Amino acid sequence: MRADVMGYYKLAKDVRQAGFFETEQHKRIFSQIRDAIRQGGLIVVTGMIGCGKTISLNRLTDNLSKDSRVVVSQPLWVEKGKYQVSTIIEAIFYDLKNDKYVIPHGEQRERRLRTLIRSERKPVAVFIDEAHNLPIATLKGLKHLVETLNKGISPGCLSVILVGHPKLQNDLKRASMQEIGYRSSPFSLDGAIDGRRQFIEWLIEQTVQEGVSISDVFESEAIDLLAEKLVTPLQIVEHLNRAMEAGHAAGEKPVSASIVTSVLSGVIEDLEATITRLGYDHKALANLLNVSQGEARQFLAGRLDSARSADLHEQLLVVGLPI
Repeated sequence: MRADVMGYYKLAKDVRQAGFFETEQHKRIFSQIRDAIRQGGLIVVTGMIGCGKTISLNRLTDNLSKDSRVVVSQPLWVEKGKYQVSTIIEAIFYDLKNDKYVIPHGEQRERRLRTLIRSERKPVAVFIDEAHNLPIATLKGLKHLVETLNKGISPGCLSVILVGHPKLQNDLKRASMQEIGYRSSPFSLDGAIDGRRQFIEWLIEQTVQEGVSISDVFESEAIDLLAEKLVTPLQIVEHLNRAMEAGHAAGEKPVSASIVTSVLSGVIEDLEATITRLGYDHKALANLLNVSQGEARQFLAGRLDSARSADLHEQLLVVGLPI
């Protein structure tokens, strides 16, 4: 946000720097994930685009890193589409030993890794963000790795936490992926922030200067409108900024509902925007519905006849997409 806008509304910092809004639902989910990590295995954490997966993941890993009862490993390679199990094995070795450690090859590699994990005498948690981009072969390989390394009774065990869009969980429900889906523990971050108005008010409180009230920045009706129309924390933060920039340009303080209406984008409620937040592009949607990419584009654009559109909409509901 521009400095002149921040000064106009007496903000001490940008809304994007407000921090982490932890709800009771967040605490329950984090507690359940920690319990699952101690048991070892595959854990799947999903949430739509903009729901706060990355900041939630950072919060969880920071807390676990401070917990001497868990070892945290995070692969840093960003090309998830090229990930292989060997990439993740290397990351575990480096996090448990150091970057100069000579990783063995062949059969000796897995045996050495199992010994290393057991010697820790506590769970080793490997977090993989953007896991919806992992190749199918890598997902199946991770499942096999976890099962292989966790054989036998030992305080040291391996947990792999796959974090991604809802598409990831839906993919794991498919017949070809059920060997993974049935053996994983699923968690969803969607709905973790159940009070959007409360979140908006918290954002404003965290960013205004001392002595400035919420009503000095936004009218109550404007906040109601934002809470009604917006879905994810990312959308809320972005449109709070846009509303204040528009209000500043109009010389309006506090920001009114009419200003908010002017900045709310109509695409927010479009089917294409909803599908995108769930992690699907035209190609992925076509594959999911077993239709051509051209028909998938027409469906998202609302150009199919009503009967065919209703049929595809029903198929999306059947596979569990919340649209």
